[in-house]
Amino acid sequence: MKLKEIYRLFVEEGIKADPRGIDVVKLDLSKRKEEYDVLSDKKKENYDIESLTNPYYDSRILYGDENTEVKTVMVGIDIESQEILLAKQLTGSGIKIDLVIAHHPEGYAYSTFYAVLGMQTDILNKQGIPINITERIVSERMKEVQRSVLAQNNERVYDAAKLLNITLMTAHSVADNHVAMFLQNEIDALKPIYLKEIISLLNKYPEYKHASKIGHASFILNGNDYSRCGKVFVDMTGGAEGPLESFEKLEAAGVGTIVVMHLSPKSVKEAEKHHLNVVLAGHIASDNLGLNLLFDKLEKSLGELEFIECSGFRRFRR
Repeated sequence: MKLKEIYRLFVEEGIKADPRGIDVVKLDLSKRKEEYDVLSDKKKENYDIESLTNPYYDSRILYGDENTEVKTVMVGIDIESQEILLAKQLTGSGIKIDLVIAHHPEGYAYSTFYAVLGMQTDILNKQGIPINITERIVSERMKEVQRSVLAQNNERVYDAAKLLNITLMTAHSVADNHVAMFLQNEIDALKPIYLKEIISLLNKYPEYKHASKIGHASFILNGNDYSRCGKVFVDMTGGAEGPLESFEKLEAAGVGTIVVMHLSPKSVKEAEKHHLNVVLAGHIASDNLGLNLLFDKLEKSLGELEFIECSGFRRFRR
């Protein structure tokens, strides 16, 4: 399969799994097209044309020819310069690596990923928070993340890939959408009464089983085994952790439990303040689940790949 086919499928499947719904994604892309059409020719020169068809700034081909034939792929949750050097070393040892895929964004995909937080406007709205409120609180969070990104050196991994001629892409929201939709559907079907039932459900999946073996088991952060769930919200996509104000709004909207990958200490306190149960599924395990669901679709559509696991990624086929 070619790199461009992998990229195209990732975007298409990411859109299908988007928790906002396909109609909202189409509306988002239509808005971008309208904004682009009224730009001057000079401003169009620097416009990210790719964003007109790919709604996820954090999922991109960073370096390499899109017509590259891919048979062996090295995948890691975090790909940094040391992993690029490792790929080069393995290639020099006779293990041909056609493509390196990072889950967490790097390079341009990291510089612009704050824009992906805009997804949270509609995700939170679907939980019952009015759209005028979600637009306001999410826009402030986007500005905060953008400021933090601007201070960082984002080109290091891209430069390493370019200097060593290692084809590199990122697959962030396209994978996170899958874990969010999958777990939300599974929990909705289960209709759990107590939090311990959510933990038991997570432990059925190989990604979370593996995490438990290495000391990263899912656990209840706020609440206990017999805390009743109420309405459960799986919050695992949208670029980064959402705004602090969202916890108060979720409580008001009737959400009883949130299931997350990770949560900052400030957010934990805010969730507790507003009586929200919190199940911490686990960051790397959840990233693995999203990637594996995406790779299952890729292999079913385009054929099997040889996977080299690194940087916390483990391939579990279904």
